[in-house]
Amino acid sequence: MRILVYPHAMEIGGSQLNAIQLAGAVRDRGHEVIVLSEPGPLVERVRDLGLEHLEIPLSRRRPSPEVLATLARTVHKRQINVVHGYEWPPVIEAFFGPGLRWRTPVVGTVMSMSVVPFFPRTVPLVVGTEAIREAALRAGHQRVTLLEPPVDTETDHPSVDGSQFRRRHGIPSDEVLVAMICRLVPELKLEGLLMACDAVGELAAAGHKVQLVLVGDGRSREEIEERAAKANAQAGRTVVRLTGEVADPRPAYAAADVIVGQGGSALRGMAFGKPLVVVGEQGFSSLLTPDTAPLFLQQGWYGLGGDGVSDLRSHLEQLLNSRDRRGSLGEFARRLVVERFALTRAAKVQEDEYLLAFRNRPAVASVATELVRSGGGVLATKVRTKYQRWRGTVATDDANARPIVVSHGKA
Repeated sequence: MRILVYPHAMEIGGSQLNAIQLAGAVRDRGHEVIVLSEPGPLVERVRDLGLEHLEIPLSRRRPSPEVLATLARTVHKRQINVVHGYEWPPVIEAFFGPGLRWRTPVVGTVMSMSVVPFFPRTVPLVVGTEAIREAALRAGHQRVTLLEPPVDTETDHPSVDGSQFRRRHGIPSDEVLVAMICRLVPELKLEGLLMACDAVGELAAAGHKVQLVLVGDGRSREEIEERAAKANAQAGRTVVRLTGEVADPRPAYAAADVIVGQGGSALRGMAFGKPLVVVGEQGFSSLLTPDTAPLFLQQGWYGLGGDGVSDLRSHLEQLLNSRDRRGSLGEFARRLVVERFALTRAAKVQEDEYLLAFRNRPAVASVATELVRSGGGVLATKVRTKYQRWRGTVATDDANARPIVVSHGKA
């Protein structure tokens, strides 16, 4: 098959990393895979995998009439069998572009925390958690497949050496290193980042040999730097460090003794055999253990509700006080990610989705109905966004919708 993969962005982030890794793995199963995207740091990763890359403008509307036309031309010229969009803007563009003009099958993946209501329900949908899958089925989507965020457990492995990362950033070998590797953005991430700064500052002030490294960059960096400075002042030494964005974060994962995170970053940390504290919003944090794993497998690596810094400090203190506890939970995390999230397994699931989409196209009448419904929904969203922008209340990351989780993780 000839498959065109269209990630929603090319900055370093979970959804787009999954898109690229899966594109390479599907190619390795014998298919021709082309990646279409805006420019960005991850384009180099595409080329390293030996995948063909087609570029679209970085500055554009979303959805973009120009990209719709580019998709239609590319599909026709290259005889593409399936277009795979990640997150809602690429899916909408593929649906209204080659999907409408050439009846080309479109597959959509949403690795955000929920599915926007105007997502075309005739497009086969792939989601990352069982809770989102169930919600999408209730909303009327015709086909929804669970494909938990894949991890390349061969390259993300406990054998990776992190000693050089520690030396570069001046982190002594006898200090317990807590790491967060993520974008520094307000949406979903900021609260956990600030909680981690506060918790590590308090623990260090109480005499624990602990440091926190934040690997990534984004719009919230200035606010996080201020909180890091406060933690360092409280501890009387540098205990929180920001490295900025790095193209290959594997040495950071390898150098860490504990990972704090959510989503794909949490899973990557598990692949390195590290104990994990999952963070979310509204004060949520929880240590990954055999008892808590079923919750995360159901709702995703995220949560809502808790006692904020107090909870996170308590979870971290458990790990700081016991090397054995860190080791046993790290081994559990590695086993879980290998058994359930390995990239090779995910590639087979994704291949099956492409074949089903190609062989089982939806009825014309159903597609026509969704064209009207989705188009109206996009238009309404754009009008609402313009109004919110005028008021100064608009969210800037449209790839993340309202999370489908329940406070305190209770169903």
